[in-house]
Amino acid sequence: MSGVVRTAGSGRRSTSSRTTSPAAAEVASAAAVPYPEAARGLLRDTIIAAVDQLARSRSWASATMSQVAETAGVSRQTVYNEFGSRHALVEAYVTRQVENLVAEVEQAVRVHADDPYAAVDAAFGLFLKLASDEPFVQIIVADAEDGQLIRLLTSLGCSIANDRIARLIVDVWPQARLDDAGLLSDSLVRLAISHALSPASDPHTTASRVTRLVRPLISQILGLDDRLS
Repeated sequence: MSGVVRTAGSGRRSTSSRTTSPAAAEVASAAAVPYPEAARGLLRDTIIAAVDQLARSRSWASATMSQVAETAGVSRQTVYNEFGSRHALVEAYVTRQVENLVAEVEQAVRVHADDPYAAVDAAFGLFLKLASDEPFVQIIVADAEDGQLIRLLTSLGCSIANDRIARLIVDVWPQARLDDAGLLSDSLVRLAISHALSPASDPHTTASRVTRLVRPLISQILGLDDRLS
């Protein structure tokens, strides 16, 4: 890589919990949060954390809504009142975990702000490594024959990650146009989801191959020399 890459700041460490929404810290630090809103947020976090605990300790397929309620310390009816159905609860859980994974990826990108190729390599590899340990990925893979949860993950992953990653690219490398950053983000998100659900190799090898694949696009978007180092 030749030349100096313009960046917009150095790495910032995420403080998000793996089972608490990235927005939770903002809610907690707000000057005045109405009690019903704060209580509902705590309730949802507690129930989703219970799903995560059950998914990590046993097969989610064998877990019941009653067990979720018992683990969360609430009634079964409370779980249904808040989420409506088992599928909606899984959707909320997957959404939360995807948000947390994206927060981790954002941190990895900022740490490597001076080298966009290394940033993509590190962030992609980190995502795959973290995803391989996530019960929600196993839940979705186990449901592969039906395909409903795979479609859910693809839809949620794209809706949650695409805009955030595109804006991150523009924030870290201001020379990038938002529409170009969106193209790169969409490509990376779809590749990440595909490799998370059906790994072809270890995270490091896959990340290196994907980085090589998208390197010309990165170079074009950021105005860099695309000759391999």
